[in-house]
Amino acid sequence: MPSFAPRLVVACLVAVCGVFACLAAEDVRSGATVPRWRQHDIRRPKPPVVEPSEGPIAVKPPQDAVVLFDGSNLDAWQAPGGGPAPWKVSDGSFQVGAGTGPIETKARFGDIQLHVEWAAPDPPRGVGQDRGNSGIFLMGQFEIQVLDSYRAQTYADGQAGAIYGEYPPLFNASRPPGQWQTYDIAFRRPRFDTSGKLLEPARITLFLNGILVQNNEEPFGPTSWLKWLPYTDQGDRGPISLQDHNHPVKFRNIWLRELPERPAPTPAQLARAKVITLPTDVLDQYTGQYLLNAKPDAPKATVSRQDGHLVITFPFRPQPLGLEPISDHEFDMPFTDGRFTFRKDAGGRVTGVLFRIGDGERDMTKVTP
Repeated sequence: MPSFAPRLVVACLVAVCGVFACLAAEDVRSGATVPRWRQHDIRRPKPPVVEPSEGPIAVKPPQDAVVLFDGSNLDAWQAPGGGPAPWKVSDGSFQVGAGTGPIETKARFGDIQLHVEWAAPDPPRGVGQDRGNSGIFLMGQFEIQVLDSYRAQTYADGQAGAIYGEYPPLFNASRPPGQWQTYDIAFRRPRFDTSGKLLEPARITLFLNGILVQNNEEPFGPTSWLKWLPYTDQGDRGPISLQDHNHPVKFRNIWLRELPERPAPTPAQLARAKVITLPTDVLDQYTGQYLLNAKPDAPKATVSRQDGHLVITFPFRPQPLGLEPISDHEFDMPFTDGRFTFRKDAGGRVTGVLFRIGDGERDMTKVTP
């Protein structure tokens, strides 16, 4: 949870919090009004408790991982204003330096798969939010709550595994204090257009101790205490930050993998052969049934004419698929990289078709006129 602000600021925020909480918030994607719980509403249903498997199972970083902490030093981290990270490393882990402030990665990241292991203090002290509290901020903006939630009570959107102040975890899968907990996070950064308008909100999927607790949720703004904030374009990369909330929470085995954008086709790759028009008597030459393999009892595909176009129906897919002519004997599929090249004998009778899709081919023999 974010650190407390000065008393005067807190008092002002509390005064306006009720007004903003009572307003229906705007959906970041569609602009529709959607109902939301007020932040930290104590009446909000608590997630059901599930017992995770025994563990944690050590997760070795993949070969392409960016290792942020391997148990030896905090070289990948710094104080937010620069300078060495002031937290202490000991016995393969490091501990929040209570009162020293947060730390953040020197490098900046966007879309990532992030693995973090953490442990709340044992014996536990305090209640509610004052119990093993820290946080992991993605791009320095979106907080995944770290808290001792084992047999402990607090508001639902502040439990371990919450997207703080927005989405409670689907389940409370916490282990006892002192035991290592595992977060595996898939994060997709928000997208903005060139004018700074939000095109797509962030998305977060989170597993706590192997249990799915956030299922591709879309935060409705950066994490903020007592009041929701709108998205603002802060660039496409930001630090991973760990919070100092005056609790000696420990961390170890932190690594991430940067996730690429899915490649979009270029105009040249989208270019297709020109579709032509064939008379119905030519199309009718290709109608009939075709064996899917060389066996006599093989299943059959049916080529027929519908509304002046050829379609093919496979026995395992009853909905017909359209075929578009690009020559007098070649047909493309409109939505698939597939092509049908019909064969004729010396007398001009259609005897079969070669069906190519992707990197595979299927030679189909015509068995009915």
